[in-house]
Amino acid sequence: MFIPDASVDDLQSSSSPEIQAKAVSDLINRLIPDNARAFYISIDPTLGPEKRDTFQLERQSNGTVRIIGNTGIAAATGFHHYLKYYCSCHISWEASNLNLPENLPDVNITITSNDRFRYYQNVCTTSYSFVWWSWEQWEKHIDWMALNSFNLVLAFNGQEAIWQKIYNSLNLTSAQIDEHFTGPAFLSWERMGNIRGWGGPLSEAWHNRSIALQHKILNRMRSLGMITILPAFAGHVPRAFKEIFPNAKMVKTNTWNGFTDTYCCPYLLDPTDPLFQTVGGMFLSELIAEFGTDHAYNCDTFNEMLPVSGNVTYINEMGKSVYSAIESVDRQGVWVMQNWLFVNEFIFWTKERAKALLTSAPIGKMIVLDLQSEQHPQYVRLNSYYGQPYIWCMLHNFGGTLGMFGSVDIINKEVVAARNKPNSTLIGTGLTPEGINQNYVVYDLMNEMGWRKEPSDLNEWFTNYVTRRYGQNESSAVAAWQILKSTVYNYTGLLPMRGKYAITRRPSTRIITWTWYNSCDFLQAWDIFLQSAKTLRNSSAYLHDLVDITRQALQVLGDQYYNEIIKSFKDKQKENFWVSSQLFLELFTDMDLILKTREAFLLGRWLSSAKAAAANDEDEKLFEYNARNQITLWGPNGEITDYANKQWSGIVSHYFQPRWSLFLKGMGESLANGSSFPEKQILRKIFKEVEEPFTFDRSVFPDIPSGDTVEIAKRIHEKWWERIHCRYPRSEEYTSEQNMNTEDLLAIYEEESSVPRVYVVT
Repeated sequence: MFIPDASVDDLQSSSSPEIQAKAVSDLINRLIPDNARAFYISIDPTLGPEKRDTFQLERQSNGTVRIIGNTGIAAATGFHHYLKYYCSCHISWEASNLNLPENLPDVNITITSNDRFRYYQNVCTTSYSFVWWSWEQWEKHIDWMALNSFNLVLAFNGQEAIWQKIYNSLNLTSAQIDEHFTGPAFLSWERMGNIRGWGGPLSEAWHNRSIALQHKILNRMRSLGMITILPAFAGHVPRAFKEIFPNAKMVKTNTWNGFTDTYCCPYLLDPTDPLFQTVGGMFLSELIAEFGTDHAYNCDTFNEMLPVSGNVTYINEMGKSVYSAIESVDRQGVWVMQNWLFVNEFIFWTKERAKALLTSAPIGKMIVLDLQSEQHPQYVRLNSYYGQPYIWCMLHNFGGTLGMFGSVDIINKEVVAARNKPNSTLIGTGLTPEGINQNYVVYDLMNEMGWRKEPSDLNEWFTNYVTRRYGQNESSAVAAWQILKSTVYNYTGLLPMRGKYAITRRPSTRIITWTWYNSCDFLQAWDIFLQSAKTLRNSSAYLHDLVDITRQALQVLGDQYYNEIIKSFKDKQKENFWVSSQLFLELFTDMDLILKTREAFLLGRWLSSAKAAAANDEDEKLFEYNARNQITLWGPNGEITDYANKQWSGIVSHYFQPRWSLFLKGMGESLANGSSFPEKQILRKIFKEVEEPFTFDRSVFPDIPSGDTVEIAKRIHEKWWERIHCRYPRSEEYTSEQNMNTEDLLAIYEEESSVPRVYVVT
């Protein structure tokens, strides 16, 4: 394990062992109140190797289990480990199985983590997933963080309130501040200097709410033993700075994703200008005075933008200034930097330029987050970041989009390989998704990689995952998940996967559909999975997954029907065009029907949360607009249309379906008249009649699910299966009713998979 000679290795919890022990005990009581007394927690900082989390589990003679950790996070991890691997329990974002056995199983083990840290969050997660959360939601999620071993965590709430104090002290007017702060759903990109003002302004009530929430979040995280990461000054300032400080060196940032000057291009105060140190010191001092510190600070000056110069000396001096602004206030401060700039602007950031930035802080005073190690790792190209410690992170998700996707084989192997690489500076593993609440299986596997010393047997791991998640080893469910492991969760390519399918994309005649797996294989998994309903219909996790898999199946079919529509249109096959179009639109109706049966897939829940975060009618209206715009147009004119789209009941029926209906109607009329298709004109019509009105609409959508998930899934399956032509028999011909086990089911699947599949829809 790489141990730098500077303060990165000295980062540690500020809470006493007694406070951490009580915090973990309280967590257990919240999770399993009826069984909490069966677990005894203690913290022994001397347990295990120094600087690595260690837990010890031992069943006592009286039937209780004693859990000792050298930190609160280690103890919480040990408790979760016992639940997973001794009690076959499961805790996830959307559902949990906490049926403990009456007599707790025997245990006597001691386990030590491989690395110093387990890191959590992307700077965008606060906007895509957490933006409207109440303390009750945060409390539950912080419990999940502790159970899954995260000891180095971003904590970004409340910083705009701090900035408002700084701006006021620098004589900015309210109007000048208001034109800078974005609305709540877009704060991540205002913080990184990409946009300004969009969806704003922020009210005093929002600032007060954020400050109060941040105190609760930090207190709970720290009590559990987490090291919290606060923001530092990256250099992005309001436009008014140019008027107030005319002699300071600053430049407008570049246009980002087509935003007009009204909402783009704040100023970047050059880190080498003396004013940078002044403002950076003011912010960090005020921040620490309000929230305290654990001495870790995130700072990303060039997120999807370039420095004004590529000169390596300038880049090095710029980095030194950023670090100096931290170090001048907190001599123990460590700079935590995302590596996204090296991925996003690969050509600009040559090895020489990257090295100049990375070595601008003393070795060990910077932690680099290798943000998307599972797809675009940079630690090899940049020689383990030229000595700076780094964390191997799985990004996985962009925009919080839905879509079954993952790279489990890469995760399973490459973390171990990176750790064992000669001269590696790896000090931890991490999760950096832009949005959560999707594809939990991938995250569950990744969360174990900080503790696993060698790759898992994925066949066995997936089988155990199903058993834990649903509370029993059901053969059809296991067989379905084994197929999912080899299809949707086995992506090994480099193309960016953003959860985009024809049904969720803005209508076009030029959409290119693709999958990295054979669609027939996935649809077979859907077919098999549904056979588990008789046994598992009382499992909330099974019902969630049944909706998710059915949703995925319908959008896979949507891609096929889209291709049929385009082919028929080009070939002027009018009848086939109208039949395919009608079936394509029916997919939306059926998808909305299945989605509304589970709370996690309801648009109404997102909108209700946004409105609940408001303190008055004006904020409520603004927050709902923020919530609607982010998941649709992402900007006033659709600057990043559909980037953060969600297959939720409500948006499927009132947004995705209406715009495709208008588009297909226009195509059909052109086909009938023999005229050219006015695609641009139709898209303008869609914007004016569907997309923009949806963002301003105030219609109320249900936030409580309705309908029987299993019965609706069966009806949808029966309807569409007859139109799927794959060379597989119906799985009901070999279900568990005929006493076939998992191996029998998979043997049939493997035998049929060797035959070339013909896949069409009719």
